[in-house]
Amino acid sequence: MMRRITGSVAISGAVLGAAILLTGCGDSSSPNPHRDVTVIGSGQVQGAPDTLNSDLGVEVTAPDVSTAISTAGTKAKAVTDAMVAAGARREDIRTTDVSVQPQYGTDQTVTGYTSSNTVHVVVRDLTKASAILGAAAQAGGNDTRINSVSFALDDNSKLLADARARAFADAKARAEQYAVLSGTKLGTVKKINETSSGTNPPPPMARNEAAPAEVPLEPGTQTVTFTVTVTWELS
Repeated sequence: MMRRITGSVAISGAVLGAAILLTGCGDSSSPNPHRDVTVIGSGQVQGAPDTLNSDLGVEVTAPDVSTAISTAGTKAKAVTDAMVAAGARREDIRTTDVSVQPQYGTDQTVTGYTSSNTVHVVVRDLTKASAILGAAAQAGGNDTRINSVSFALDDNSKLLADARARAFADAKARAEQYAVLSGTKLGTVKKINETSSGTNPPPPMARNEAAPAEVPLEPGTQTVTFTVTVTWELS
C-alpha cells in the first residue's frame, strides 16, 4: 500500500476483455459430468497524476578541480534552497550524482574541469511544480541542467481497486453469457488469478540544457489496467 492520493482522480468507463470457455472436464457418460468455464476480464481506469519527479542540478567548468567542485556545490545548494522556498519539501530532495571530469584541448592537454551536482526532487503539490522548477532555474542561472521531468500517482490503490472491480464484473458478465449459451447455470468460483499493469505515466520531458524562468507543465492522465482470470463451475 502506497501513500495518500493528493490529486483528483477521474475514472473512465473503458472496460476491455477476452474469454476462454473450457467444458467437459470429467466423464461425459456420467449423469453429472463436471464442467466449468474460465473467463478473462479486463478493467481500465484513469487518474490524474498527483506528484512530479525531476532530476536537475548544475554543471560548472573551472580551471582546477577544487574550484569546479566548490562552485558546483555552492550553486547546487542555492538551487535546493530556492526550490524549498518555492514550496518543495527539503526531505523530498536528495543528491543523486556528484561528478568531476577533465576537459581536454585540441592537443589533448587538460584545459579545465567540469563538475556536476544533480538532485532528485519530488513535488507533491502540482500547483507549485512550475514555480519550483522556475526557482531552480533562476538560482542556478546558465549552469542549470534539467535532465528529466515525469509525473506519477503517489498512491494508485484506489485506481487498482476500481480496475479490479471492473475486471471481475467484466469476467462475470462473460461467464454468465457462456452459461446461457451452453444451457447451464453459473455456479461457485473455483479459481481467480489476477494481473495488474500498474500505471502508464506520461513520457518524461526532454532534457533541457538551459531552463526558462517559467516552466510550463501538463501532467495529463495515467492509466491503470487490471486483468483477472476466473473459473466458475457450471451446473
